[in-house]
Amino acid sequence: MRRRRVPPILLPGILILIIGIVLLSGTKLLLFSPDRQAEAAVEEFYTFEADGDFSDSWELLHPFMKEKFSKTAYIQDRTHVFIGHFGAETFTYDLSEGEEIDNWKMEEGRPPFKTAYKFLVTQSYEGKYGKFNFQQEVYVVRHQEQWSILWDYNQ
Repeated sequence: MRRRRVPPILLPGILILIIGIVLLSGTKLLLFSPDRQAEAAVEEFYTFEADGDFSDSWELLHPFMKEKFSKTAYIQDRTHVFIGHFGAETFTYDLSEGEEIDNWKMEEGRPPFKTAYKFLVTQSYEGKYGKFNFQQEVYVVRHQEQWSILWDYNQ
């Protein structure tokens, strides 16, 4: 009985293939991990907000948030407060590192979310009253295969 050997020329190719698969899998885990996806949702939300696109940012809110204000009311309020009162056409923002939280509730009387990601968002404005920052804790949860934004209404 003869044993077949892998030709030496194939060994480097097989090793490169294995290393490539390991690197690709690791990169996929880093890029598409839940905390990265949650962060991307916050980035998308505040990009819309900074552009004054409150209609699209409202779409990223969790249904619990949408119960608090209609789309029309949200758009009018955001425009009135940030552009009208602050006199700022746009803003820049910074995000803190995300923090995973188990069994978080948006407010009393609501069911807890198994997992939420908390970010501290700092919006920086230059308006008719000078430069100022606005900070808010933002929570992101998975809802029907989509990442959704929530704010904390706990007392």
